[in-house]
Amino acid sequence: MRLLLMSDTHLPRRARELPAELLARVREADAVVHAGDWVDAATLDLLEARARLLVGVYGNNDGPQLRARLPEVARAEFGGVRFGVVHETGGAQGRERRCEERFPDLDVLVFGHSHIPWDSTAPGGLRLLNPGSPTDRRREPYCTYMTAVAEDGRLGEVRLHRLPPRRVTPGR
Repeated sequence: MRLLLMSDTHLPRRARELPAELLARVREADAVVHAGDWVDAATLDLLEARARLLVGVYGNNDGPQLRARLPEVARAEFGGVRFGVVHETGGAQGRERRCEERFPDLDVLVFGHSHIPWDSTAPGGLRLLNPGSPTDRRREPYCTYMTAVAEDGRLGEVRLHRLPPRRVTPGR
């Protein structure tokens, strides 16, 4: 299964719309994973309409409307790989140990919140992935998202994609 991983879209606060490159990848993916901080329900509606399969959670910036439609933690199996999705995992120090203790039944945990891309493996084998943000790079040099392939019980082809800087239209 071809997977598209994203988080922290923060629309329309951080950008007016999702980048065209990201939207094109939605149509190519077998499943789209969003690790929270949508901010508006329109983004959820858009991805539900375009994605073959959407797995998402709410984040700390998501209000009652999104929290009514999304869980705090989601689980799914893709290509025989057990995934979990959550928005926040706490600070970077000790993250692998904390997540492995909290999610002992997972192979991969997708998370967000920091807007900082992350790819690590805990001592027990849990893979932790944060795709960054496609709309708000914060202190990072680029806005980002991830793609991966899950098949035959393995996760492969994990790739961090850098998005080109957005053009700012004068007068906006």
